Amino acid sequence: MTRGNETDATRLLRFPGAVPRDPAIEAWLNERPEELGAIARRWFETVRACGADVRERLHDGHPTACIGDAAFAYVNAFSAHVNVGFFRGAELADPDALLEGTGKFMRHVKLRPGDGVDDRALRRLIEAACADMRRRLGR
Repeated sequence: MTRGNETDATRLLRFPGAVPRDPAIEAWLNERPEELGAIARRWFETVRACGADVRERLHDGHPTACIGDAAFAYVNAFSAHVNVGFFRGAELADPDALLEGTGKFMRHVKLRPGDGVDDRALRRLIEAACADMRRRLGR
């Protein structure tokens, strides 16, 4: 997709320092309160499992996943919920209406302890975000 002089590749958030496994992310996950930490860990592990080309780093104080160096997803824990977010979420198909937010690009799914979530639908969003970033990068 092209807009003016911009292309998909130039409008991506990039982190050249992303690595296959960032020890700082393990520390971050371990520091979260038990319930929220378990939710954050579960879904960040799901993001990590998207493939061997997934890289990660802490960005703005929370775990962020990239394809190569291009960010596609993150998790963040707040006082009462966890967000699983997508940097290009506004452009993802969301047939199960899980995504929240009104930004130009980003969307997130809010997860609260004790609330149910459609695991398959969230997995599909994660996989779609990963596949979308691969497509944008021409992989």
